[in-house]
Amino acid sequence: MIIAVDGPTASGKGTIAKALAEHFGLPHLDTGLLYRAVGRQVQLNGGDPDDPAQALAACDFADALLDDAALRSEETGGLASQVSVHPEVRQALLERQRAFASQPGGAVLDGRDIGTVIAPDADVKLFVTASVHKRAMRRWLEMTGREIEISLDAIEQDIVRRDARDIGRKDAPLKAAPDALIFDTTEFDRDQAIAEAIAAVEAALAN
Repeated sequence: MIIAVDGPTASGKGTIAKALAEHFGLPHLDTGLLYRAVGRQVQLNGGDPDDPAQALAACDFADALLDDAALRSEETGGLASQVSVHPEVRQALLERQRAFASQPGGAVLDGRDIGTVIAPDADVKLFVTASVHKRAMRRWLEMTGREIEISLDAIEQDIVRRDARDIGRKDAPLKAAPDALIFDTTEFDRDQAIAEAIAAVEAALAN
């Protein structure tokens, strides 16, 4: 069983994907972490994330980089959004993601093109979304909770820029698969979103 969970940044897709994996006893892959690792590697190389050749070279990152705490920072998230527009980077990471999805027993993957590119034959596809303001508020609360000083307005502007890059890129743009369940979490808290997502997936599997 393959469950694809897509959506824009801070929509709650990662939280939902982890909960679905735990509920159904499946391995989980946050594919965005791979792109964050590429962006971080470009940074460590002193390179330019907007340069396709330098971004492609950074795809050869060591697995240990996936444990780097810096991958969860807003700065690295922005770098990930930049390197992900390059078709060469997406192709380089494609097989790694597909291999994870096709393992015996299935998997849960979350990202921006799981249901459309990585696992178009997934048993269930969720497209998780929320308003820009709500997403910015969630990220702001998360960051201030970690004592990171940043304004809500700065986060909101960054989310708008990331959305534009993700939706507007030529290769594998962020969009819902035609058969995806659209799941708006704007009015849900964390527990409500998880409960509703599990119920939606169980209902889809029963049909």
